[in-house]
Amino acid sequence: MGAIAQKKSRRSFIYVCCAFIIPIVLAKLALEQQWFNYGVTNQGQLLESGLTLEQLGLSEQDFDQSWLILYRLPQECRLQCQRTLASVNNTYIALGKEMPRVKPVALIFEALTAEQLAAIQTKRWHIQPIPSLARNLIKEPQVYIVDPLGNLVLSHVPPQESKDLPAFGKGILADLQKLLKYSRIG
Repeated sequence: MGAIAQKKSRRSFIYVCCAFIIPIVLAKLALEQQWFNYGVTNQGQLLESGLTLEQLGLSEQDFDQSWLILYRLPQECRLQCQRTLASVNNTYIALGKEMPRVKPVALIFEALTAEQLAAIQTKRWHIQPIPSLARNLIKEPQVYIVDPLGNLVLSHVPPQESKDLPAFGKGILADLQKLLKYSRIG
């Protein structure tokens, strides 16, 4: 009987050891093999470069310490650009009661046409020619979220296809809502 009890005891010890070791091994594999996304919740690309409005040649005082949706338009604003501009405007409107905390800004190369201006609420938008510093630092059309201190925080690359615009707008909206919820400034 002693040998049977000893076998049961060893088996129980092995089960207990496995109950602790297997989860640790699985967790290590999950981290090393990147089986999940580490809890990233932002939709846009987080900017770690520390780019500011001042570096772009823009003055923080022009924007009353508001959060900004900064859209650097392409050199020629054709149909897809116009649709992106309308999508960004709709995202701004979707902010609802948070709209006063945010200001949409368009950096343009050439004046917007009447058709392009009709797609946005021009009274609320700050439209200005793109400064030469911004031309050098921002090569491609993008939408940036800028905090009230003038730091560019997130960037969103406009989609090439019109069918992707709703998801693009929702991504910007989700990021802005999160930032505004936790922000004590602006």
